[in-house]
Amino acid sequence: MPKGSLSNKHKKITTFPGILEKIRLYLIKKLLPHLEDRRKYHQEFASSTSFHGVHNIVQTQSKTRKVLWLLVVAGCLAIVVWQIYSRFIYYFSWPTTTTVVVQYVENVKFPAVTFCNLNRFQAHAVSNLRIIFLIWNIVSGVLQKFSMEDKYTQELNDFLLGNQKFSIKEFTRKNGFYLNSSTLLECDFFGKPCYPQDFEHVFTEYGNCFTFNYNDLPARRVSLSGRGLHLLFDVQQEKFTDEPALGFTDAGITFVIHSPKELPRFDGLGLLTPVGMHAQVSIRQLKSIVQEYPWGECKPDIKLQYHKIYSINGCLQECKARYIQDWCGCLPFILPGNGTECDLLKFYNCVYPAVYDIEIKGLCTVGTHNSTCPAPCEETDYPTTITYSSFGGEKAIKYFSAKLKKSPEYVRQNLVRIDIKYHDLSYKITQQQKALTISELLADVGGQLGLFCGASMITIIELLEYIFTNFCWMCIFLLLKAPEMPQWNNPSQNQPTHKEKKKGIQEC
Repeated sequence: MPKGSLSNKHKKITTFPGILEKIRLYLIKKLLPHLEDRRKYHQEFASSTSFHGVHNIVQTQSKTRKVLWLLVVAGCLAIVVWQIYSRFIYYFSWPTTTTVVVQYVENVKFPAVTFCNLNRFQAHAVSNLRIIFLIWNIVSGVLQKFSMEDKYTQELNDFLLGNQKFSIKEFTRKNGFYLNSSTLLECDFFGKPCYPQDFEHVFTEYGNCFTFNYNDLPARRVSLSGRGLHLLFDVQQEKFTDEPALGFTDAGITFVIHSPKELPRFDGLGLLTPVGMHAQVSIRQLKSIVQEYPWGECKPDIKLQYHKIYSINGCLQECKARYIQDWCGCLPFILPGNGTECDLLKFYNCVYPAVYDIEIKGLCTVGTHNSTCPAPCEETDYPTTITYSSFGGEKAIKYFSAKLKKSPEYVRQNLVRIDIKYHDLSYKITQQQKALTISELLADVGGQLGLFCGASMITIIELLEYIFTNFCWMCIFLLLKAPEMPQWNNPSQNQPTHKEKKKGIQEC
């Protein structure tokens, strides 16, 4: 081994203990106070701290008073700890309160209203195709759950095999319910006439349906309660029909009131007006605001791809569309999205079982924050109050009979009048709020500290400084008392003996 490397290594070994010794001396002289200075520091802290009661324990000469003040301070400290603990437990239970505010305005937006005929298809088109009703129930089963009886299976298979290119979408659009001057006899919105072209076509479980105010026009506002949308329908029972065996036994108009930015949802929510009746519908606007998780169940960052605003119904439709497109390689036309449209065979052999599988396995769940479709953070509903009366007196029956050139019996069996208006010019806001915010929690903690200990944020900083100073002194003390390494205390052990030197020279 070269001589230079041996000397450098020996120099490093002898230099390192010297540096440590200098550090030890610096810690003793500069950072670690004498015992008397440390006692004086503790005394001054106890006498001058803003933590009330401590200086009474230190400064009083009476032992009895010392014990009493010690008990008082300890008791107050225990109460503070308990109170602060209970406030934190309450805060982390994520409590909420609900406030209800009624806001009166000069005018209010009118909602969208979707109307459908309870008799879904034209009679002449389905007179020899009774299976059409069953096919449409299967197609619309993605919106409303439908259970098919086994007795229809063979009839359905025969039709599908012989009509593989049959389009139920085009058949329904062409041969379902239509809206024109013969079915919409009167339409009036806030004193101004409206026409069939003011309605937008939409597919639902009732086939062809039509939505008024689908595009949320600014003009669709109401500035006077008691006035709104007035409609007179002719359901034309002799032209439109349905299948009683599948549960469609009524005649009339069904409708649902919803936000213009949302799709209509009839499943259990539709309102029904039978023929020969006049329905007076009074509506209110209700806005609901829900807190995000963990206070509430909403997720503000969730967005829908094919809907303007988030809603549970829209989210469910997009969820079903994704699963069906993955499983079947096509997309039902009644669901939102871009993809190859499913034909009838795909509907029967894949889409219908897929919807059933989604329901059974719970692949599209709603409600809680960790579900597929959590509750919306903001939602607008339209609670309704509806009253009915028989349509028209004797004079009214004669008038419409002469106007339509129909018999009085036809008028009673086919005409439906619907009036939809606001109850008053106001809307109600139901808002879920945090029962305890961070600022209120800090205020509670500060109030408890101030009431029982006279402490504040300055007091906490004083205590932290006192604890940190003592911690540093303790660390320095432990470093000074730590045992030294043998090679540092006895450098002679690191020096080679005469024999080792001689042996090293021979090796070189």
